[in-house]
Amino acid sequence: MSLRKGANTPVETTRLRVELGWREVPGAPEVDVSALLLTAAGKVRSDDDFVFYNQPVHPSGAVRHEGRRQDGGGAVETIRVALAEVEQEIGTVVIAASTDGTFGQVPGLFVRVLDAVTGAEAARFNATDATTETAFVLGELYRRNGAWKFRAVGQGYASGLAGLATDFGISVDEPAPAAPVALPRPAAPAPPPAPLPPAAPAVPAQPVGLSKITLTKSAPSVSLTKQGATSGGMRVNLSWSARRPPRGWMRKGPEAVRLEDIDLDLSCLWELQNGATGIVHPINNQFGSFGREPYVELDQDDRTGTSETGENLMINLDHAARIKRLLVFVVIYAGASSFAGLHGVATLFPPAGPPIEVLLDECTVPSQVAAIALIENIGGELIVRREAKYLLPPPGIFKQQAADLEYGWGLSWQGASKD
Repeated sequence: MSLRKGANTPVETTRLRVELGWREVPGAPEVDVSALLLTAAGKVRSDDDFVFYNQPVHPSGAVRHEGRRQDGGGAVETIRVALAEVEQEIGTVVIAASTDGTFGQVPGLFVRVLDAVTGAEAARFNATDATTETAFVLGELYRRNGAWKFRAVGQGYASGLAGLATDFGISVDEPAPAAPVALPRPAAPAPPPAPLPPAAPAVPAQPVGLSKITLTKSAPSVSLTKQGATSGGMRVNLSWSARRPPRGWMRKGPEAVRLEDIDLDLSCLWELQNGATGIVHPINNQFGSFGREPYVELDQDDRTGTSETGENLMINLDHAARIKRLLVFVVIYAGASSFAGLHGVATLFPPAGPPIEVLLDECTVPSQVAAIALIENIGGELIVRREAKYLLPPPGIFKQQAADLEYGWGLSWQGASKD
């Protein structure tokens, strides 16, 4: 059902998939989706009621940010909502979006509500009047007389995600101002002994951080250690799509690229401080292990790109001191002759600090192997370095072996397949 701005409709099912999508065109800014759980007063109870890329799961488990996938010529971000699990204090679940540009630059913006079990569409709202807004409330799920409804909202904000979050009661972590410079002054006599300080006040809750790091040629590295990611699990997610439909030819003549059902494999070459080396990838079911060596595990083999969560590597930072280096890379196993024309995003989600992105969209050679990021233990400090390097295997060399040769891992290789 297509709704006009301000209209509402009952929601008959309790397990929902709320999708916010837009068309991807050259020059369009990035869009991020979020959800806010509000009481009857129209405010969050705490910062925990804000679900977004840095805080993807609500403590109740009722609302989950499931990331981005590509859908034809567009992008879709998904919020899962289990209405039966929403706490009674919560009367509204707001679905919002923010961008680093303006929503007037984002074509085809829409939100739709689907039955998470059957996939049937319950409601849809196309936002067609956006101009200079940098944040947008697209819609809301709300309770009325014990039942749930969806309303098409279409309200814009000029103050971005921070302004939207603050409006609903979120404490936002703003960048610290520059520290003042102290001027020199003559020495003074020693002061009398200071009285004992009062008891330290209770530490307030930490505000929500909205930042996200994109590694680029000019800013290619970041320290996990310095941002506090020294323990716990770090997820590395790969999502990808073709900028054209997933089958057929792109370009003409000698630069033509054939697309079938594209199968990309997220992989990791690993080396530990004790000298052990190896690879984590789907071939021969070498999925690794999180709890023991190599402390890296691949969750699945997404052979079509249709999985909403993509492929994920989990890295156990509790054993960071045992890790010497990890190379995260991706291989086209089948379905495309090159990364040219494919749009990939690798995102690292450390247990502390903002997500770290590496974009794979600058391939100009007929490559089927792309090095994404190198994670190195340098003097006890874990450094993530952007690679975004496209490799051309010499004749007789396996695709995975090309990454080995480029980075000097020295593994032994033999033919194998996933089937």
